[in-house]
Amino acid sequence: QVQLMESGGGLVQPGGSLSLSCLASGRIFNINDMGWYRQAPGKGREFVARFTSGSTTNYADSVKGRFTMSRDNAKKTVYLQMNSLKPEDTAVYYCYLPAPPSTYWGQGTQVTVST
Repeated sequence: QVQLMESGGGLVQPGGSLSLSCLASGRIFNINDMGWYRQAPGKGREFVARFTSGSTTNYADSVKGRFTMSRDNAKKTVYLQMNSLKPEDTAVYYCYLPAPPSTYWGQGTQVTVST
């Protein structure tokens, strides 16, 4: 069984930073395809970032230049460093792992950007 657990969310002022982590456990062969989505109140789930083949990372235009995704394969953990946070970044952030035919999701961690 695969489990993903996010941590690191919280309340931060506009312009501040937060770092999220997602620990993968269970029958995980690699974390090279993992990514992040987010869901703001009253909105659908929105793509944030993901690893692609060739060791590159794709980012949503709304976070490009402010968010950085990284990973530690030995720890089976992916990270999302979020800088210059804006109120519109407020959402529940979910990590995911594609494992065809399934996709595994974490339980989410709340990020609130507010004064």
